[in-house]
Order: sequence, then C-alpha cells, then structure tokens
Amino acid sequence: MSTKFPDWNNLAGFGEKVLDQALGHVGTLAGRMLEGNVRLGVTGLRRAGKTVFVTSLIDNLIRGGRLPFMDVVAGNRFLAARLRSSPDRSAPRFAYEKYLANLTAAPPHWPAATSGVAQLRMALRYVPGSSMRRSIQPISTLNVDVIDYPGEWLMDLPMLNQSFADWSALTLELLEHEPRRQIGARWLHWLSTIAPDKRADETATKEGASLYTDYLHACRRSQANLSLVQPGRFLEPGELAGSPVLTFCPLPLPEATARPGSLWEVMSERFDDYKHNVVRKFFVEHFSRLDRQIVLVDVLGMLNAGPAALHDMRMALTACLEAFRHGRGGWLSKLTGGQIDKVLFAATKADHIAASQHGNLKNLLDMLVSEARNAIRFEGATVDTMALAAVKCTETVTTEHQGRKLACIQGTPLGRQKPTVLFPGSIPDGPDLFPEDVAQPYRFMDFEPPAGVGRDGRGLPNIRLDQALNFLLGDRLV
Repeated sequence: MSTKFPDWNNLAGFGEKVLDQALGHVGTLAGRMLEGNVRLGVTGLRRAGKTVFVTSLIDNLIRGGRLPFMDVVAGNRFLAARLRSSPDRSAPRFAYEKYLANLTAAPPHWPAATSGVAQLRMALRYVPGSSMRRSIQPISTLNVDVIDYPGEWLMDLPMLNQSFADWSALTLELLEHEPRRQIGARWLHWLSTIAPDKRADETATKEGASLYTDYLHACRRSQANLSLVQPGRFLEPGELAGSPVLTFCPLPLPEATARPGSLWEVMSERFDDYKHNVVRKFFVEHFSRLDRQIVLVDVLGMLNAGPAALHDMRMALTACLEAFRHGRGGWLSKLTGGQIDKVLFAATKADHIAASQHGNLKNLLDMLVSEARNAIRFEGATVDTMALAAVKCTETVTTEHQGRKLACIQGTPLGRQKPTVLFPGSIPDGPDLFPEDVAQPYRFMDFEPPAGVGRDGRGLPNIRLDQALNFLLGDRLV
C-alpha cells in the first residue's frame, strides 16, 4: 500500500490565500472604521443664502477645480466626491441639480427661497496624510451630511425654552418700539378689543392669529428687514398650511387666573402643541448629532436696512445659538445629545463690495457676533469668522474719479441686462456705523449670477469657500 504525502507547495499556496483573504477582511473592516461621518448644519437667518451656499459647496467638491486653499486639495490628496443617498429617508433630497440648473441657465437666475427641509449626503474620497493610516487603508472616505431648511424656522428654536407667558411678554415688549409698533398697528388694535380671561370664541381666535400672521409677513417685507419673527411656520408653513396648530398669537397676561375655556388657555394650549409637536420634532430629527455648524449672515443687507435691523439680527442670532450644544453646553443637548465642536460665522455676499473691504466686513461680523462667539468658545468649541461669497458675481476693478482712484465692482445688478461698474461704498473700520448726519449711508446692491457661470467645469466661482471648507472639514480629511 502506497502512502500519499500532501502537496506542501499547494498547502503553502492555500495558506497564503487564506492569509491574504484575512488581511483583506481586516483592511475592509479598517476601511469602514476609517469611513467617517460629519453632520454639517448650515444655519442662518432669511436671505443669508443657505441654498446657494449648499449648491456651491456640492458643486465645488464634485468639480474640485476652485478649492486651492483646502489642505487636502493643495496636498494632491483629494480624489473625488460623489453624491450618496441620505441616511434619513424621512427628509426630501436637496435638489442640487435643479438649483445648479437655475444658476447655469441662459440667462442664469437665483434659486427660489427654501420652503421646506431637505438633506443630502456627499462622500469625499481622499488619500490619508498619515503613513500609518495609508498602510491600513490607502484610500479613505468621509461622508458629509448637509441640511437645508427655511431660515424662518430657525427663529422657532428659542421658543422651546419658553412658556406661553414668557414668549407673549417678550413679543409684546418688542412691539412697544418702532418700527414694530407701526407695522403691528392692526393686530395691536385687535388686542385692545379682547379680554384674555374671557371665554374663547373661535372666530375671534382665528382673526387674532390671522392679524398676527399679517404682522409677521409685514415685518419680513418691511424696509427694516427684521429678523426676530416668531413663529417661523406662520411665514413658511410647509406641510402645516391651514393647520389649527398655527392658530394662536401672543396675549397680554390676564389680571386674574385664566379660566378653563378662556382665550388665554386656548392660545396657551396651541402654543404648547406647536412647541412640542412641530418645533421640538423638527429640531430633534434634523439637528441632532450635529458635528459642525456654519452660520451665514447677510451683514450687508442689514446695513442697508439700518440700525434697527442690525440690532434685531444680533438679538435673533444670540437667541437661536444659545440652544445649540457647542462644546459641552447648550440646553438643546437634553433633546439631541449632539455636540458641535466647530462653528464658523460667515458674512455672505462678499462679492457685493470691493476686495479691499472684505477685512472690514469680517471685523464688523466679529463685532456683531462677539457675544455668541465668546459663549461658544467658553463651552470649548473652536470658532472663526470669515467674509465669503458662495457664488462670485462681480470683479473688483479700479476706476478714477476726480483725480482719485476708487476700488469699484463690475457686475450685472439684479433686474438689469448688462454689466455695470459701480462704487458700492465702504464699511467703516470701527463702531460708528450710522453717522447722524447721513440718512442712508449704505446702498449695497444685489447682482445677477454672471452669464456662463460654472460652465468651465471647475465648479461655481466663489470667494473663500475653500477656506470655509478647510475650517469645517479639514481636520477630518487628514
């Protein structure tokens, strides 16, 4: 009987295959561990340009041709970006292709204002900068989840920490001052005809809510460009249009305890329903687990509107940002458990002024958000400020006027057909923003998107978008 010896060469080859497969599985597992996720909150008040910012962010990461000051690009480690399905299936997808088509149409036009929440996930592929990381996984992926939503909804956030009595008192206090007192004259007259402790009448309740809603819309349309308008869903109701949950308004505190069925009790119950079933639900679902945050601010629009608008915007931003969990603080963490470790304040539309004025714009933003910025830093988060333009619509040019050289801008003003050279004015390098002897010191103009924008395939032209992305994401792309 013959003895069959094993083929040691085949066994050795089999062993190598097993080892290779095991190492492959380890590499795959390590790669999944290195596939990080960042949830980026793009926040800001109305007209700050959130939708355009998100569109430009996506387009520039996909094209990759206009991000020279993003470290991962400058180091030739950035490979590509691709859109992925959002893990949150309950929110509509951000319509990037539609908004990009608006901006690159012939003629181009700005996307419509956001009327509901939308999300989108991008996967960024890059080569790790560390040799140790490259030995484990030569190529890494960072998933970036971005949220877009109406700026008006942000103003609902402070309501979560208020009672109906608190909210009513603060709202009515604002109405004691101009320009709100004049804007809200019809609703204030209605208030003078009712008694909050008397039995509620549904017709009167609807009338009060309707007049208050008209007042909020007037605040938004007014030249004062007011920011602190609540509730936000009264302005952009979304799927709640016509819902009874939007039928309430602030009331003066009754002299005696409100009886069951009184107007005060009905309004208070609807306020609580709105707060718990609309505001809390929205922010827990869409702002939980935020890692990074950019706060977009239309500083130039507020300067045009005057000191009241600037003061109102400052109050609105401070009130909203108190709720987010920055570093170790923020009462919203009780609802979400999230923690934001980096916050960027960005003055938008920097292309509406000459490049030499960008430093003054940044300094003014520093001054306006100083209270919120210092509170965030105290809680342990990293904060920066910046002047940027998500889509650059003008070029800085130098002209001569009465023997002086002026830094001007060249672009197509909104509603016009041809490019024009304009002197946009200047931003003071100091706190004296509104001289008493000048009725309207600022008249910064809005501009059309430039013809043929983005058609070179390099991404939408911008100002400092790469620096903003480097601050927000750079440490996650090492």
